[in-house]
Amino acid sequence: MASISAKIDEVSSIWMTALCIVVGLICLQWLMKRANWWLYESKLGDKQYALPPGDMGWPLIGTMWTFLRDMKSSNPDSFINNLVQRYGRTGLYKTFMFGQPSVIATTPETLKRVLTDDDAFTSGWPKATVELMGKKSFVSISYEDHKRLRKLTTAPINGHDALCLYLEYIEEIAVNALEELSKMGEVQLLTQLRKLTFRIIMRIFLSEVSEAVMDVLEKEYTALNYGIRAMAINIPGFTFHRSLKARKTLVAILKSVVNDRRNKMRNNIASKRKDMMDHLLDIKDEKGNKLDDEDIIDILLMYLNAGHESSGHTMMWAVILMQEHPEIFKKAKEEAELIVKRRPPTQKGLNLKEIREMKYLDQVIDETLRYVSFSLVVFRVAKKDVDINGYLVPKGWKALAWLRNVHMDSEIYLNPKEFNPSRWEGYTPKPCSFVPFGAGSRLCPGNDLAKLEIAITLHYFVLGYEVERINPKSPLVHLPHPRPVDNCLAIVRKQNP
Repeated sequence: MASISAKIDEVSSIWMTALCIVVGLICLQWLMKRANWWLYESKLGDKQYALPPGDMGWPLIGTMWTFLRDMKSSNPDSFINNLVQRYGRTGLYKTFMFGQPSVIATTPETLKRVLTDDDAFTSGWPKATVELMGKKSFVSISYEDHKRLRKLTTAPINGHDALCLYLEYIEEIAVNALEELSKMGEVQLLTQLRKLTFRIIMRIFLSEVSEAVMDVLEKEYTALNYGIRAMAINIPGFTFHRSLKARKTLVAILKSVVNDRRNKMRNNIASKRKDMMDHLLDIKDEKGNKLDDEDIIDILLMYLNAGHESSGHTMMWAVILMQEHPEIFKKAKEEAELIVKRRPPTQKGLNLKEIREMKYLDQVIDETLRYVSFSLVVFRVAKKDVDINGYLVPKGWKALAWLRNVHMDSEIYLNPKEFNPSRWEGYTPKPCSFVPFGAGSRLCPGNDLAKLEIAITLHYFVLGYEVERINPKSPLVHLPHPRPVDNCLAIVRKQNP
């Protein structure tokens, strides 16, 4: 009997220990989940009750683990969809991401407020983005400085005369690049199209740079770009550390170019062709002040990022999606052939009038921008307590404008996961329901130039080329931008006449 009693006591002890462990773990989990509330919400006092619904996640990491897991899955929209399912379609959700307490905006109405209300919100990009793009770039400067620099630099990029001039550069580079691609055999299409867009931007900004210097700039810029969305850990072996080294090299090269151009201007040596560098050195603000070297270099790097990355990715996706939908490719090709057929025999090459006649190709580009959503999110920060639809965005909290969500919202776009350029025929999207280039004062200043280079390249592609993907079922990655893992390994072929 004593033995049986001992065994009962032993089993009871084991069960009691197990129960204590389970209770302890539950209590620990509860405390861990409450940590961000204590650190950030409780300090708001009664105002905490006006916060939008949501999940602050775990200490330090918040909901980043869930976000990264979902973005690596086959359904990258599940992160936001889960918030909507749990808390309803409120348009705003509290969370803790990128090391900051944040509010995510997910509907056109809430995006519009976050993106366009410059009295309430200012730029809030992560530290890595700010340091790599530069403290004088558009992602870092104040609203007042942004407004001043935008006014000074946008006209030479998007104005009618500028676009007419750049059209010639873009056409020449695109035609030659597609011809070269057709002779290269198996290539990473995304890599090659990024090189194409890099050469276009460099021709526009620095027309006199040698091929050798351009190759170095492209290599270093690619290294810099890898770190823009990385954690700002400046330790050897980390991406951000390598990207900082690349930035230093880029700054040194560009500073040398700026100094050389200034010397030529002082000695009245005119450039062979007027480019953006000449303009940046010439312009003065209303007080007669010129841009300093840091201004110019950071502006150049910012435009490189805006006009190079997004354009190359958009071209690749448009090519892939048109090849996957032969009826769309056929319609775009027929439009391109008709434009060429109508052209006077004395005209050589495209003009802006013909670009504006590419109605269906424009729909293809817009649908690609919507379907792919190159830019996932825009980072802003509240300058003061802000009320949006009855919810509080506290001063100092990040406001994350989740662009992709509006593009894939079934209440805005019928069958959003279907690639359908014809949805844009006669359709004018409501404010902030189509935001591939951002919105408000922070609208990408090179958006017209970007669409021009995409349209010209796609025009010549549908006229004379086709793509065969080597791994058509290659898995996708969605960060920092959506792309096939193999960078779209493919063979570009000339079409039979």
